[in-house]
Amino acid sequence: MSKFDEKVAAYKANMEKLGIAYDADKLVICTKACGPSIYNKDGETVSGSDQTELDRVKNNYLIKKLGLTESDDLDGIINHAIETMGKSNRNKYRAIFYYICSEKVGKFPA
Repeated sequence: MSKFDEKVAAYKANMEKLGIAYDADKLVICTKACGPSIYNKDGETVSGSDQTELDRVKNNYLIKKLGLTESDDLDGIINHAIETMGKSNRNKYRAIFYYICSEKVGKFPA
């Protein structure tokens, strides 16, 4: 099993633990969209309390990858992901975070 497949399996297990329904193929797409950050301990997670990090998600994923605009309530989408994963959850994995955001708007990266 490749390192990528191991990461996807770990994300699936985490989503099941959190009780989040998912489409495996779409999760793979979102994991690929994370790029090499999934192999970095710090880059693999999203800090829900760090505004700089949340702005990075907004600009690099929601705007650049999904093509959304400021009028799409980007903060609401991000807050939805934080609430879904749990505010106290310290391991908000980026791939899962991106998946939840994509599901919310019905768009996935190409």
